Amino acid sequence: MWLLVLMLLGLLFVYRWYRQSQILENISDKYVFITGCDTGFGNLLAKQLHKRGMKVLAACLTEKGAENLKKETSSRLQTIILDVSDGKNVSSAVEWVSSVVGDRGLWGLVNNAGIPGDMVPLGWLKTNDILKVLNVNLLGLIDVTLTLLPLIRKAQGRIVNVSSICGRLPIIPGGHNISKYGVEVFSDSLRRELNDFGVKVSIVEPGAFNTSLSVLPFIKKSVEDKWQMLPTETKRIYGEQYFKKYLQNMDNMVKSSSPRNYLVTNCMEHALTACYPWTRYSAGLDAKLYYIPLSYFPTFVIDYLASLKTPKPAQGTK
Repeated sequence: MWLLVLMLLGLLFVYRWYRQSQILENISDKYVFITGCDTGFGNLLAKQLHKRGMKVLAACLTEKGAENLKKETSSRLQTIILDVSDGKNVSSAVEWVSSVVGDRGLWGLVNNAGIPGDMVPLGWLKTNDILKVLNVNLLGLIDVTLTLLPLIRKAQGRIVNVSSICGRLPIIPGGHNISKYGVEVFSDSLRRELNDFGVKVSIVEPGAFNTSLSVLPFIKKSVEDKWQMLPTETKRIYGEQYFKKYLQNMDNMVKSSSPRNYLVTNCMEHALTACYPWTRYSAGLDAKLYYIPLSYFPTFVIDYLASLKTPKPAQGTK
């Protein structure tokens, strides 16, 4: 009996591996538009797809980022300056994409652009602090997607939205969690709608990755600046020890992040080039073996585990 079960599982695994290993032909004829290509995942993916022979349209936030990317690639990769939170800028970029791809349409869109925002407790933030993150990570992603949708439908192409394990569990403080939950819901709704048009929508949910050497100094400065701007009463309620412990937790989180960013871009590449792309991709052992399984646990278990590392406020309930 058990031998039969093992054989069936083995056959299922082989079939799954074979199905997912099937890659599209003529990928060199396909255009892919990627946002957030200055550094991190977007930069690495642009160079990775360029090496595969695909035609890459890389959107960078800065001229410096665009110039550096062009120096490392060939004419198959073209760049444009894009702030996804600027509606007029998005419209101009879409016109440019349309002029480049012509009647063939756009095969792939990778919504990678994003910002961490202020990684501090919600009680330290104002509404505008959260809106800054939403405007880039969620509303900007939606704007780019919907504006490019006619070109993607024409090519019956692919949309890859970069979410996070934070789209499953609110493990990073601030507005980041909120934006990634929004990406998950938008992607699921879009996938069901576009399935009848032959368009595939995939979500990539990375674990903790260190995408830039400047991440840690940025986070530290953000936490320190927010603490200094808090009203005296709020500082008293949270306490100096809370602030120091919180800063140490952020430090440990970034230092323990994986440097193997290619694990994420490999997921993106598969979603763009596989005959049968996955609906969801989890990247990193922490995502696969801890955070995503944990997201299915009862809430009281998740809350307890989260509380083990959370500093306690000076005036909190004992």
